[in-house]
Amino acid sequence: MDDERVIADLHDRWVFGWERAEGDAPFDFQRSLGEFYDVSSPDVRLYDDFDPEQRVATTAAGYGSIWEPPFRRMLSARHAVDDGPHVVADHDLAASTLTFVARITTPDGTSDVRTTSSLVWRRTPVGWRIVREHNSTRLLPAGELDGVLPTREHA
Repeated sequence: MDDERVIADLHDRWVFGWERAEGDAPFDFQRSLGEFYDVSSPDVRLYDDFDPEQRVATTAAGYGSIWEPPFRRMLSARHAVDDGPHVVADHDLAASTLTFVARITTPDGTSDVRTTSSLVWRRTPVGWRIVREHNSTRLLPAGELDGVLPTREHA
């Protein structure tokens, strides 16, 4: 399989690693998403503007510590890829971009969002791993994703 297809498949799987269903075990970033991140590179920079504090993590573990509390509080998070992934790959670096939509349900209510996700991947001895992440999210009008998201879990 060519590198572009491998990266596209990884980015798609990464989106669904954030999936949550009611009754799931508490969210564990390392268990759900750790395989995607470079844990040894000093070049890691991970950012998502959905974080109210707008923090930039320099390790996968640090990024996990940002997202575990809100994801443990969620009742569910359902996703669908809206566009992409679009990939460029050359030697040991690759970049991928996709847009996904998600419906997030917490004890306080439900939010629909659209996120553009850009990831930079580095080829490591164990495969392609994320070294840079930038996600930009906007809230959608309530109910905009009605009928858009699959009714069953992503396979």
